[in-house]
Amino acid sequence: MNNYKVFETDRLHLKPTTEEDAKFIFDLLNSPKWLKNIGDRNIHTLLDAQEYIKTKMLPQLKQLGFSNYTIIRKEDKVKIGSCGLYNRDGLEGIDIGFAFLPEYEKKGYAYEAANKLKEAAFKIFDLKKISAITSKNNIESQNLLLKLGLKLVETITLPNDTEELLLFKIDKE
Repeated sequence: MNNYKVFETDRLHLKPTTEEDAKFIFDLLNSPKWLKNIGDRNIHTLLDAQEYIKTKMLPQLKQLGFSNYTIIRKEDKVKIGSCGLYNRDGLEGIDIGFAFLPEYEKKGYAYEAANKLKEAAFKIFDLKKISAITSKNNIESQNLLLKLGLKLVETITLPNDTEELLLFKIDKE
């Protein structure tokens, strides 16, 4: 994994998620807000979490050079959340997403991490635009996307899904 980009901010390290993060991914994907706002990924064991990382995150990292990043707080090296750039089925372009364990929300970490990845998307990975999707009831996510400079453009439904989602976009300046 050493040849992939890692990032840092004043308070955080962002490193590509690997199988060593399985316990953290298990906890995050089973947190109440993840289940409510993103959905059940059927991660019921640590082995499920490892397999999810191996089949859903690492192939994109190998193909595109970016994927999901585990967010680690510098002060105590605790894994607090995840943020990533995703090539998502049914969505044109690359999607930015974020999720944090409940005890690390409302501390500015999500903005700090997502803003760093937004900058990297345009400056390092040379993306021309970024998209983001969120459920209509996830006001916190919508507010963060707006703070990051994304604009609400329309509602969409992803393939094999029924929920209408809000689609946000931002172009490279």
